[in-house]
Amino acid sequence: MILNYHIIMKNNYKISKQQYAYKVIKSRILDGRYQPGYKIVIDQLARELQTSAIPVREAIRNLEADGLIHFRPYSGAIVTPFNEKEYLETLSVLAVLEGYATAISAQHFPAGRIKELTAINDRMKDALDDFDFLMFGNCNREFHSLTYQYCNNHFLTENIKSTWNRLDRVRKMGAATKPVRAKKSIEEHEVIIDMLRGARPFAEIEAYVRTHKLNTVQAFLEEKNDRELRNYT
Repeated sequence: MILNYHIIMKNNYKISKQQYAYKVIKSRILDGRYQPGYKIVIDQLARELQTSAIPVREAIRNLEADGLIHFRPYSGAIVTPFNEKEYLETLSVLAVLEGYATAISAQHFPAGRIKELTAINDRMKDALDDFDFLMFGNCNREFHSLTYQYCNNHFLTENIKSTWNRLDRVRKMGAATKPVRAKKSIEEHEVIIDMLRGARPFAEIEAYVRTHKLNTVQAFLEEKNDRELRNYT
């Protein structure tokens, strides 16, 4: 269900037709309604949004710049296909960056903020119970952002944010959250919390956080192998 553009404007939301189309299309891509490879039919979408085709085309051009839309010859605008290699490479780089940044941050991490990490992890548990994987992913990012918040290497943290943005785009093109891995991730977060609380050594924290991220890479590859075996048999 989407709000009518004219209703939005009536309620004093300052948004152009192009921005409205952009938000609608983007939300459908990110929540999975428009799957990788899905063809965007501009005229049909314009009728649905009760606007002309021009704002929709402009929105699609912006989504192409974001990497969410891809133009394919003879097919037109489609939702960007999932790039498995890019996903695994990005996640592996993030593992190295976050491991190091969290270890630096741990040296200055305030004891009073440990409760916040626990609260975020508890919200992740609730999201998993509700199968709300969008909320789960948002909380996961919030958790890790807090763990490295006190890293004083700003170049490093800016690169982490950039890598997270790239990962979010790639992952939402096809790498869905797996409940088994999600549960294990929550358990590993509890270990990270204990390590920060106990002011564990730099190398120990760096190695554990890096492995925590690489465990997701391993889980993805194992799931892929299992799927290929099932298809083969």
